[in-house]
Amino acid sequence: MTAYAAAGAVAPPSESVSVTAAARKASTAEITITPPDGARGAGISKGMKVTVSGGTLVSVAMNSVPSGTQTVGTVSADGTGWRPETALARGMTYAVKATAKDSRGRIVTRQARFTTIDPDKSFIGYFTPEDGETVGVGMPVSINFDKPITARKAVQAAIQVSSTSGQKIVGHWFGPTRLDFRPRQYWKPGSDVTVKLALDGVRGGKGITGVQDKTVRFHVGRSQISTVDATTKKMTVVRDGKVVKTLPVSAGAPDSPTYNGQMVISEKHDEMRMNGSSVGFTDDDGTPAYDIPDVPHAMRLSTSGTFLHGNYWAPKNVFGKANTSHGCIGLSDIKGAHDPSTPAAWFYAHSLVGDVVTVKHSADKTIRPDNGFSDWNMPWSSWTDGSAT
Repeated sequence: MTAYAAAGAVAPPSESVSVTAAARKASTAEITITPPDGARGAGISKGMKVTVSGGTLVSVAMNSVPSGTQTVGTVSADGTGWRPETALARGMTYAVKATAKDSRGRIVTRQARFTTIDPDKSFIGYFTPEDGETVGVGMPVSINFDKPITARKAVQAAIQVSSTSGQKIVGHWFGPTRLDFRPRQYWKPGSDVTVKLALDGVRGGKGITGVQDKTVRFHVGRSQISTVDATTKKMTVVRDGKVVKTLPVSAGAPDSPTYNGQMVISEKHDEMRMNGSSVGFTDDDGTPAYDIPDVPHAMRLSTSGTFLHGNYWAPKNVFGKANTSHGCIGLSDIKGAHDPSTPAAWFYAHSLVGDVVTVKHSADKTIRPDNGFSDWNMPWSSWTDGSAT
């Protein structure tokens, strides 16, 4: 534009009209997209956002490239911000288009494209229990990392576990990829546990950085501790300190006894297939020692394959009289798992993931603490020795 030195000088009419039209069309709303256009190695948890000053958002579209999968987000109450509802994927390119308007309804649009952190340069932890879950008193907080962690102190320090019970909670490393947390004794019934994973930006080892920033909460239900006596072949179910049921069982046979010790129910299945070859039970010719496609009311007790489950193929007089299994604990049941009156159906219906099942007087050894969620078999002094903080 030409500068006019004389006081009160007026620009030529054509130029004046041009400036006025531009002023009418320009929106005062300003959009900021974070990460900015062209960014690489962006975080996946809390770094992505769209904000607007001098106006409010009209729309935000965020899609992965090239699949076009839409990312669902939430607009703030005042209409000036937007964030994804869930964490982004690692190693993914995203395209963002945001539109806003100012107080006069004038529209402005901004676009950006960025790429999140490479999976090879980052780590995440897969956690149990799930957010919002109700569990038994024996369920530890268990975190399995997708990369070996060498900076254990820094990683453990970035994870906080607290309970409304006020119990002291300590972490223990089972090798470089698994970190569990538990109190000295079982969780107190009715307590609420909060797990904060503040791992975004935490260095886990050479060349790997954490990307999670997540809070998980779960509820501890009533106490249920069931004790299986492999000698008497009975299981006593104690709920909140009172015996509520005694059930006849069939535990591991003499040549394949059940582990002793405290085990925790980690999975529940109405029916599931059990094949002996998956846990090392095969005949001399290599065929599975058993292959049952529809085992009813199956509850996992160990990673290595110990289950407490219904059994419809054994004679009814076996239960309470003989140990006949390949290491599992069997309860009388029917094929199809449709009779709620059977012992297996009753126990299944009255059990939570996280309930404790203790086996005693078996000929086998005590189960390893890291086999499933058998953490409680480790003495407290040894448990705290395995903490990095």
